[in-house]
Amino acid sequence: MHLQNLLDEGKLRRHRTSAKEIAELLQVADRDLADAAFARISPDTRYVTAYSAALALAAIVLHAHGYRAVGFAHRSTTIQTLPVILGPEAQTRADYLDNCRTREEHR
Repeated sequence: MHLQNLLDEGKLRRHRTSAKEIAELLQVADRDLADAAFARISPDTRYVTAYSAALALAAIVLHAHGYRAVGFAHRSTTIQTLPVILGPEAQTRADYLDNCRTREEHR
């Protein structure tokens, strides 16, 4: 898969990020990770919240590379781009995150 293919399919758009946008996404990830560590909430809620943090971090990677995922499957697209941008060593983590995504979507 190439990013150009995803652009051609309308799954990605070119995106110029800013330090403010990246900082806000980092704040989302930090907040969600802190919330997910709170033992008094249900395991399912902790799982969803941790997944949200991971997705925010994946979006940072994509935005910093000059793209934004769009459309119905934007979460899947964001995850798919990780090994393309970060290299094949990110494939295992992307696969894990995609499994989390499909679990979350089928709840």
